[in-house]
Amino acid sequence: MAAITAALIKQVREETGAGMMDVKKALTEAEGDVTRAKEIIRAKGIEAAGKREGRSAQEGTIASTVVDSAAGQTGYAVELNSETDFVAKTPKFVDFAKNVLDQAVKVQASDAEQILAAPSDDGTVKETVEEAASLFGEHVKIGQVAKIEGPHVEIYAHKKSAEMPPSIVAMIATDEAGASVAHEAALQISAMGAKWLTREDVPADVVEAERRVATEKSQAEGKPEQIIPKIVEGRLNAFYKENVLLEQEYVKDTSKSIGDLFKQVGGQALAFARIEVGKGEEE
Repeated sequence: MAAITAALIKQVREETGAGMMDVKKALTEAEGDVTRAKEIIRAKGIEAAGKREGRSAQEGTIASTVVDSAAGQTGYAVELNSETDFVAKTPKFVDFAKNVLDQAVKVQASDAEQILAAPSDDGTVKETVEEAASLFGEHVKIGQVAKIEGPHVEIYAHKKSAEMPPSIVAMIATDEAGASVAHEAALQISAMGAKWLTREDVPADVVEAERRVATEKSQAEGKPEQIIPKIVEGRLNAFYKENVLLEQEYVKDTSKSIGDLFKQVGGQALAFARIEVGKGEEE
């Protein structure tokens, strides 16, 4: 059994929002296993774990573009972080983000490490970004990076207010037939934050954890044992509808799913990505 330290309690509290005593009880029941403790908290309905919107409070913007490629089109999105929104909305910062994006496209980067290692006028992009601190008077860094490919790539860049640069970028790759509904799908991705394209893309361990939580929650609610399997499947289907893009209800017409939109035009969604400022890994 792992020691239940103050640091461990603090970690679970920050990741679930549950109270100290609830966290201590869950960790004790889980014998110090953080993942299991979070499942117990969810099963008891103490906190809707997994809904928390990330710990990062970073500001910044996201630069994005679509270029022609061997696959048809390739979409790139790069988050550039600053300490304050005051700096993030300045034209110089927005232009700097676009320059970093240009370097990402040149080296066909799919992650931050590849961008940082790319050559620039003054050495590498890493050195250029580090030197930007003196230009903006704040720490500047590259955050999340996304790259997707397909016959057609659609990008939707969302601004939270007119004076701010894009803070959410959604990209989706489709076949040619699916291009006609790609914009609507990109809007959906931006608004609803799907995590996977199809239910087959959901990792097996995630499905198993959801099944376990649904079972324990049903038991805690006193449901008859003989109907618990049916209830669990219903809750799993609800999980898919919330987190799987093609199974989500279309926000503009809830009688349809996003999958239905593609079926109507005989098209396919191939891949998608969503970046929101400040929602990546903390340093």
